[in-house]
Amino acid sequence: MTKGYVAKKLLVEGKDDLRVIPELIEKNGIIWVAPNGKPVVYIQDCDGYENINADLITTELQASGLTHLGLIVDADADLSERWISIRNACLSSIPDIPEDIPNTGLIHVTNTGIKFGVWIMPDNLMQGMLETFLAYMIPDESEPLWKYAQEVVGKAKDKGASFIDAHLDKATIYTWLAWQEEPGRQLHQAIKYKILNPQHPKAQIFVNWFKVLYDL
Repeated sequence: MTKGYVAKKLLVEGKDDLRVIPELIEKNGIIWVAPNGKPVVYIQDCDGYENINADLITTELQASGLTHLGLIVDADADLSERWISIRNACLSSIPDIPEDIPNTGLIHVTNTGIKFGVWIMPDNLMQGMLETFLAYMIPDESEPLWKYAQEVVGKAKDKGASFIDAHLDKATIYTWLAWQEEPGRQLHQAIKYKILNPQHPKAQIFVNWFKVLYDL
């Protein structure tokens, strides 16, 4: 919980988002922590998509002093179903929310003047998750190794690896990270130390959405 009001807030599904997004935004020219010690955007880990619901969104939109609210979730297996779920959760608070999410992410001003945004990982277009999005930042020179990681993970699945199909991208990026120097860094560390390329053109649509949403 935060003390006092928060003007700019972002709701995310889990701790990986909580750690990754500040690193990515900072590596794209925004100082994340202001001189007063506060982050430019306060991120709340909702501990799973199931906790992002109409009651939460309504409560957040009514919070004192709020000016900007963002929501980042994974598409997982069905992007269309996820967007319908989010839109339905928003309708009671934002009755004029658009019927479709733009490819560049939703940015919508509510009737109370709050700037509200939604991004569905990886790109508002296809199924996937945070790790699918981060794979867009694989440096071009590492593409052959990335393709090999995809092959190895596929073969591991054939040989009985127990991860579920929906976690294929997660398994693949952690395999690729295990082959870097130093092996096994966490996702946010991979951005911090530029094992992933935070300025990769494929990541810039998201970065631009974030900057515009929060007026950064």
